Amino acid sequence: MGLDGERSETAEFGELGPEQTSQESCQESGQVSGPELEEERRKIRRFQLMMDMVLAVIAQSPRLTVDEAAEMVAETERVALKMFPEKGLAYRIIYKPRLQRVMRERYRIQ
Repeated sequence: MGLDGERSETAEFGELGPEQTSQESCQESGQVSGPELEEERRKIRRFQLMMDMVLAVIAQSPRLTVDEAAEMVAETERVALKMFPEKGLAYRIIYKPRLQRVMRERYRIQ
């Protein structure tokens, strides 16, 4: 604890001992490391790229109908939940409002 009653940063996040590597620390704390971490990063990057593309297509495609755009939004959620089943809330908080905003701006939806 610090002087003001708060936990210090090292106490909260732990400090590596001289014989403990960061990979060992990740394994002990249940965090992902090594190939699993790289796979997770690859999935995240792939999802971000998909979201960027969907947002760009909805915003910029002159012949895209409202129904086609709505189907793209629905498919985006299905893919997100398939890739990250435990992150449905994060999708609804972060990505769904972005998609809704683009739909409102593009199609003047209230």
